[in-house]
Amino acid sequence: MKRREFIAATAALFVSPRRSWAQGARRRLGFLATGDASGQAPNQPELALIDGLRNHGWIDGKNLIIEYRFSKPPDRIPALAADLIALSPDVLVAAGPQAALALKSKTATIPIVFVAVFDPVELSLVQSLSHPGGNITGLATYAPGDWVAKRVEILRELIPGASRIAILVNPENPMQRKVLADEVPRAARELNIALPTVEATKVEELDTAFASAAAQHVDAMIVFGDALTVRQGPRVVALAAEHHLPAMHFFRHFANGGLVIYGPDIADLFRRAGGYVDKILKGTKPSDLPVEQPTKFELVINMKTAKALGLAVPPSLLIRADEVIE
Repeated sequence: MKRREFIAATAALFVSPRRSWAQGARRRLGFLATGDASGQAPNQPELALIDGLRNHGWIDGKNLIIEYRFSKPPDRIPALAADLIALSPDVLVAAGPQAALALKSKTATIPIVFVAVFDPVELSLVQSLSHPGGNITGLATYAPGDWVAKRVEILRELIPGASRIAILVNPENPMQRKVLADEVPRAARELNIALPTVEATKVEELDTAFASAAAQHVDAMIVFGDALTVRQGPRVVALAAEHHLPAMHFFRHFANGGLVIYGPDIADLFRRAGGYVDKILKGTKPSDLPVEQPTKFELVINMKTAKALGLAVPPSLLIRADEVIE
């Protein structure tokens, strides 16, 4: 090769590095979530993301570098989002609404894949599910329709004759306000059941909310998924036991003492996110990837808790359960 040709070829490598490096060059992924993992490694179900990436040939430490950032307390999320963006990753993965909003506010160019966001349209993360627009797409946890009614029906199987089921909500959560306005009145009317709400926006208000539900002599409670109830999971489970309230929860980690869990398979959503990352790393724009909703739901029943509450779980419910904790 002539000297002039060699210089031109070398310059091209620096002008367009991603197109010119060997195919084995490692790509960089930034991962942001609330929670505590010492900032070094993922927790469950985020590990499913690694499985999903591996299914598409992306392996951390080989052809991929994953930078993890976990925020506890959650008010560190904006700073950690900026920290990740400063690394110039090829793609960002946001676990939950707080992480997704923080990353979107910091970059309009780096592709973002969110996971486990209840309603991304209502949060203004995307324009619509079919046409997200911008640099962000992902997987939602909300499938509109019978979200409340399905939970009421399961609780009624477990507690025949239940006529009052309280709903624990955070009135400051816009997603919960939407469900309260749309689905709760319809479910109450169609199923002929009273669905009173009890509210908690702070940790200290949880005790009051459960005491209020007990004072109203409700037959059971549905605990809406929220940053507060998720972080205070053990406390929520303990309060349900203290007030002898059969409670249904949204996320699987409540199964440690919680009576019933019914909600989307979060691990499956993270696994599917690996496919989104794969497509983006291969050149697809986030705006061309429609937001998907959950397709797998988990029903988990804790028999130990049922026994403590004096409940006999019907065989029809046990057969449908994805997991029964003895």
